[in-house]
Amino acid sequence: MAESTPTPTSLDGVTSLYRRFRPNRFAELRGQDHVVRALQGAVKNDRVSHAYLFSGPRGTGKTTTARILAKALNCENPVDGDACDKCASCIAITRGSSLDVTELDAASNNGVDDIREITAGAWHGTPGRWKVYIFDEVHQLTKAAAAALLKTLEEPPSHVVFVLATTDPHKVLPTIRSRTQHLEFRLIGGDTLSSLLHDVEKAAGLKVDDSTIDAAVRLARGSARDALSALDQLIATGSVNDSQPAFEELFGALASNDAVAALKALAVLTREGWDPEQLAESFAAEVRQVFLLLAAPEVADVVDAERERLSAWGSQLGLARTVRILETLGKAMREMKSAPEKIVMLEIALVRLVKPELDSTVEALAERVEKLEYGVPRNAPVSAPAPLLRPIGSTTKAAPTKAVPVIAPEPVVEKVEKVAEEAPELTLADVAERFTQRVIPRTARSAQLLLRDAQIVALDGYRLTVALPSEEMRANTEHIAQGLRSAMDHEFKTTFQIDWIVDANAAKAAPAPEPVVAKKKVEVAPDEYEPTGDAVVVDSVPGHLISEMFPGAEEIS
Repeated sequence: MAESTPTPTSLDGVTSLYRRFRPNRFAELRGQDHVVRALQGAVKNDRVSHAYLFSGPRGTGKTTTARILAKALNCENPVDGDACDKCASCIAITRGSSLDVTELDAASNNGVDDIREITAGAWHGTPGRWKVYIFDEVHQLTKAAAAALLKTLEEPPSHVVFVLATTDPHKVLPTIRSRTQHLEFRLIGGDTLSSLLHDVEKAAGLKVDDSTIDAAVRLARGSARDALSALDQLIATGSVNDSQPAFEELFGALASNDAVAALKALAVLTREGWDPEQLAESFAAEVRQVFLLLAAPEVADVVDAERERLSAWGSQLGLARTVRILETLGKAMREMKSAPEKIVMLEIALVRLVKPELDSTVEALAERVEKLEYGVPRNAPVSAPAPLLRPIGSTTKAAPTKAVPVIAPEPVVEKVEKVAEEAPELTLADVAERFTQRVIPRTARSAQLLLRDAQIVALDGYRLTVALPSEEMRANTEHIAQGLRSAMDHEFKTTFQIDWIVDANAAKAAPAPEPVVAKKKVEVAPDEYEPTGDAVVVDSVPGHLISEMFPGAEEIS
């Protein structure tokens, strides 16, 4: 909410921050403006539902809001649908001594007898105007208990309001959900939590630096209650570093691909007493912030020095590597659930991250290819070429090879420039002829049927415009794109970008491709054969094998 949101007043004799500064009015709730508008408007306009279902993550204010609703309904001096928090009824509800409010923990009181006792008492009168029943963790009710509650929810007494709170609304019976007004609570943003903690710091007279508050916000993960509890813990320990593992060494090992350093960093953390599952979860949370800082910086929750630290690691790791770390850690955490030695699964995950050759995923393969592209020095020595293999079916012995001196290759850049200078400039007529006579016959039969009516109409550098007679044919080019691209690359030794257009006159103007004629087999007498050093050229390996195994046979289909 706005920065002018009042800070809750503390309770006498209570020391924990999340209890001392629990909101007591709608005006003090933060981060749930949509819920406040709905409930405060309902109380103000006397349109309160007989049953509400509050769902959302833990620590977002579900039970607290239910108590505030009970206060507003029974307040002696309400103001715009909100409780005054000063009358006898409000004070009694705050202290938990009001006869108008009954709370039930469905996690421990989930039997049918408990529900029958409550529903029987719902018909009795109370001192206040409304009797409010609050069921916490209602999804844990047994089927019999839920069935007993269902009848009362369907036809409740006129002075009773039921508030059902749960973290898992999908586990609540659909028949119960359909009889309630469902309000969903959301995780609270980092800025709202930071503002709350700063206000609590002033109200409680604490002396806390910004880094401690930032750490509490990060540990809270969107929960107001967890933020106040984390702040309590950080103040008690006096150190931010003691409340969470230090992953600097682990980040450094991943950035440098050092498996030994990664395992050493993990061993140090485990010797400090951190649980493997807790380490994996905490490290995944930090890597997630690195991912957000790379992909969408405005979404990340970290601020100030922590933001700069994680941004620096993000620039070293890169987005693709960060994504692979997150995926590998997620897989390791799933495997750790059933593993007898949980630390082993985390160690294997770290070694896979720094040794991509041990990982069979596509991401790891891409990382290995990237290493090969950028990790080989320009003037690396080249080994002597291997001797040529005998052609398939040849009975001649390979001639002895002579030692060939190893010559360092030309720099890649100079070689590319030289090839570019020597390559002749392609013309539209040349490309069209080679496309028709050489490229199309190399494609599949379905591609040949589609491309026989194609016409090359323009060439701009390596951008080719090809016309087809109909839109249906143009749409089918997606199915032949890969085969056509391979045939084009093989013929022109470069990559063309093809733009497909529709031209009804393309079929008339396009020359039909020459049919592919099979090469005639030449019979050679054994005594006329003179061995040479050249390799025998065959149309296909299967055809060559068939002719070797069955002399004189001809393939007819």
